[in-house]
This record gives sequence, structure tokens and C-alpha cells, in this order.
Amino acid sequence: MIDEILAYNKKFVEEKKYEQYATSKYPDKKIAILTCMDTRLVELLPAALGLKNGDVKIIKNAGGVVNTPFGSVIRSLLVAIVELGVEEIMVIGHTDCGVRHIDSEMMIGHMKARGITQEAIDLMKYCGVNFEEWLAGFDTEEQSVQDTVETIRNHPLIPHDIRIGGYVIDTHTGELRVIC
Repeated sequence: MIDEILAYNKKFVEEKKYEQYATSKYPDKKIAILTCMDTRLVELLPAALGLKNGDVKIIKNAGGVVNTPFGSVIRSLLVAIVELGVEEIMVIGHTDCGVRHIDSEMMIGHMKARGITQEAIDLMKYCGVNFEEWLAGFDTEEQSVQDTVETIRNHPLIPHDIRIGGYVIDTHTGELRVIC
């Protein structure tokens, strides 16, 4: 599959198809969106919000959450705000999220089935990784969005003048519901 992608990319560049996507690193709408990595959102989310290339910064991870106050999500938001001019943040969860209801014991079981040793898991725990928190899911998309918005709003390094809102997008219709 990767070879197919590389072949497509070579043709894409040769045919200069990239020209239609030209923009700068600064988001035109001064918005950063934190959302899930779900495959259904790749084209649906920008289409449902009327976004084009260059409009916003999009940060994606499993569940669209902040699971540590000094991890890559907060770092990315800080870069977007301080260096790239972002003034608003949208946290967008979605219906039928795959992260909902996962738990650490299930994930650890799946890791072991894939060849990860108990020694590796124990080493991570010894280094301070709390698997129950790090691999936790959530009960509802709405509560997850609310919790993530509150984490960002209350973060000591996020400027207080940044507008932060929480939403859930329907993965079938693209309808966006305001949560907070």
C-alpha cells in the first residue's frame, strides 16, 4: 500500500497538482481545531465546516483529547497561538468514536497479543506511565469534549483571550452540535 502511495505522490508532483493547495503556514481563519484521527473525518469535517487548505490548523489524535497537560497537543496549540496567530480553538469530538469505552487492560491484552512483552509494559509503568489514565477511553463524546475544553481553558500557558469552544460532529451527516 505504501508503494502505491509513493507512486501516486511522484505523479502528483510531476503533474504539479500541488499548485492548487498553495498557502502559507499562517491559518487564514486564525483557528486551531483539535479533533479525532477518525478516518470518517478526513474529508467530512473540512467539508461540513466550509474549510479549505490554509484556513485552519488541525491537530488530530485518538479521541481528540488532551490526555497530558504538557504533551504534544498543548505544545501544538501553544505554537499555533504564539507563533502562528491562532485566536480561537475548536475542540471537535464525533459520534461513534472508537476511543469511547476502551480501557487499559483491554489495550494491554491486545499489545501482548501483538508481541509486546510484560517486561516492556512493566518498564513503562516503572518510568511513570499510568496505563489506566494514558490508555483510558471515555463514557460520552460530550463529556470528553467538555473535559478537554476545560483542560485547555485552565492551562496556565494558554492565554486567557483565546476563545475555546467544544462541539460534536455527526459522522453521518456532518451536523455540528455545540457542547460548550
